[in-house]
Amino acid sequence: MLTIAYLANLFPTAIEPYVLDEIEELRRKGVQVIAGSVRKPALNSGDSHPEIVLQPLDAIVLWRAFWLCLVRWHRISSLIRRVLFAGNEGPIRRAKALLHTWMGACYAIRLHKHQVDHIHVHHGYFGSWIAMVAARLLELPFSMTLHGSDLLLHGVYLDVKLANCASCFTISNFNRSHIVDLYPEVDPKKIKVSRLGVEVCRQADYPTCINRVREADFSLLAVGRLHATKNYGFLITACAELDASGVDFECSIAGEGPERRRLETQIRDFGLENRIALLGHVERRQMDSLYDRADVVVLTSRSEGLPLVLMEAMVRGRIVLAPSITGIPELVTPGKTGFLYEPDSLDDFLSQLLLIRSLMRSRDRSPLPHIPSAARQLDWIRHGARLQVCHNFNRKKNVKSFAEMFLSQIA
Repeated sequence: MLTIAYLANLFPTAIEPYVLDEIEELRRKGVQVIAGSVRKPALNSGDSHPEIVLQPLDAIVLWRAFWLCLVRWHRISSLIRRVLFAGNEGPIRRAKALLHTWMGACYAIRLHKHQVDHIHVHHGYFGSWIAMVAARLLELPFSMTLHGSDLLLHGVYLDVKLANCASCFTISNFNRSHIVDLYPEVDPKKIKVSRLGVEVCRQADYPTCINRVREADFSLLAVGRLHATKNYGFLITACAELDASGVDFECSIAGEGPERRRLETQIRDFGLENRIALLGHVERRQMDSLYDRADVVVLTSRSEGLPLVLMEAMVRGRIVLAPSITGIPELVTPGKTGFLYEPDSLDDFLSQLLLIRSLMRSRDRSPLPHIPSAARQLDWIRHGARLQVCHNFNRKKNVKSFAEMFLSQIA
């Protein structure tokens, strides 16, 4: 039986359901998968548990790993030379890479009894260095999946990882082009596009009421961790402009994170406490009601892969507005499946919001039994958005496609 070690920085976690999906699909295809997590998962992580958890590190395993590095030094010496004498990384980054090399040896020790044939790691963060070192020490091939920030913002030692991996999967054509352009020495044939997706149900299973009474005339929703990359300060500034223009609106932001205190201060400074709500963490089973309430689901991130939140909104027939960055135009086509704005352009963001609002108002106020063509555009966009997700970002279909591609690559 083919045995694959599948490593993630944290597994399982609710914000990365695709990791569990891929593991379960490989198992359905008769593959033995040894799930691993670098960090210790939460106690309430559900029915899925990793067979291997690296942290906290065991003293005996650490000693055995150190001895393994000495005995098989010739297999990792080139990696150590790269860390110490090449590249432009700072001393702290290099020290961390040496520590992660030791952890990679710990992972190799933990894997030894499982008779693994291949190692796969999800994300290009430090877990990918750990997986690469373990593969070197065990003389195994390894592969990895790259998303967004692990490639576009924090691509640490990616030159080494891409050179050593047998294959690399990434979630968008934009990402693939970025890799090929930035790392021309890497064989482009081993860079494969494997799209993510969301659960697709019958349209009747989703709340789709659009004409309804609400407290505000115009409702915005943003979903995501309160992190600087999500650029929620931009959204709050835009809300201040809407308020100054006399627009009756509400804005809900679902998510928790380190930026919360700063955002609360910004909201108070603008006097928008009655307009903007920071909802904190929202359970997935409660998200349907938030999506149903929203006229527009907005994304203001500075960098993204292919956001699941946009897919979830679109499959529910919501109008989405997002920046024209990275792989997002592969999901959102302006005027057909949603709206895009120029990155960091507050004027363009506001003009797109006001355009959507005017189309909604013309639809609601029409005295005619038929909908005016301008307002009908929104209905076609909702329909097009749902079709886009159902055909191209269907989680079930894309996970099966990944498993087939993955197994063909490592065969």
